[in-house]
Formats: sequence, structure tokens, C-alpha cells
Amino acid sequence: MAVPGEFWMRWRVRLGYPLALACFLLARPTRVSLAIGAGIGGLGLMLRAAAAGHLRKHEQLATSGPYAYTRNPLYLGSALLAAGFLVASHSWIAAAILVPYFVLFYPAVMRREEQELRMRYGSALDDYAARVPLFWPRLTSSGASGVRFSWALYCRNREYQAALGFLVGVALFWLKMYWRG
Repeated sequence: MAVPGEFWMRWRVRLGYPLALACFLLARPTRVSLAIGAGIGGLGLMLRAAAAGHLRKHEQLATSGPYAYTRNPLYLGSALLAAGFLVASHSWIAAAILVPYFVLFYPAVMRREEQELRMRYGSALDDYAARVPLFWPRLTSSGASGVRFSWALYCRNREYQAALGFLVGVALFWLKMYWRG
């Protein structure tokens, strides 16, 4: 019997790479779109980095750092990265492809992951969820403190891969911009 939400987890990555490639092929970056898009994407990258430095997967419920404002800072960071990618692409067609992907997949994936966390952490997750929104961050901290950012966690969570991917993506857009003349 399939686990509820398994479809969304499996197909999110399988469709993500070909969609990113399609968006790249449709891209018509300009200097301005690339600069603004890189800035937006950079904010997403910083949010993901901050979250990864507070995340002890399968060991403890993350409630500090960005997790004090949103329960899903990694997905919020990914959404900012995608928004930056779309702005940099300077293509409405790419946006028409990528936005529905995020709208369809990410809410289902967040709910699925929350079910898994609830099984692992029980009432601690319920208390946390009552204080901190699922996706859109609150403007004030939920009060969780005492845990500092850890470069070791950042590395253990392999968040540097997102940074490398971001740099490669910006470089490819830059090259595409100059190839077009």
C-alpha cells in the first residue's frame, strides 16, 4: 500500500530537473534581469544556508534560526531561488511552466514531511506548529533561542551543493546572455 503523499515526493525531483532545463532553454536573460534574479536567488540561498546550519535531520526538531519564523525555511529558500531563476530568465513562458510545478508539488510535500515529523516528535511538533506558520514567515520569532548556526551542520546537510548549483546557474545565464549577443 502506498504511503499518502508518496507520489508528490517521488515526482517532485523527477520533474524538477527537466523543468529547470526547459526554463533555461526558454530563457532570454538581460543584464538587468540577471542582476535582479541573482539578488533574489542569493537571498534564497542565504535563507537555505541559515536553515541548514540549524537542522539536525532525524535527531531533533529544528526550531531555532529561520525555523523560529517558518516551519519550512528550506522550501521558502527554494521558492526564492526559483523566483530569482525566473526573473533572471526573463521569460513569461518559463514562469508559466515553473510556477504551477511549485504550486502543485510543494504544499503536498510540506504536508507529507510534517506527517513524518509528527510521527517522530508528536506533541512537540504540535506545539511548534501552533506557534510557527507552515511556509510564509511570521515577522517575529517564536521565541526559540540558544542554538547557534553551525558550519558543521551546513556541511553535513550538503547545502554547499545548492550554492554551487546557484553559481553554475548564474554563470549559464550569463553565458546565454552573451551568446545571444
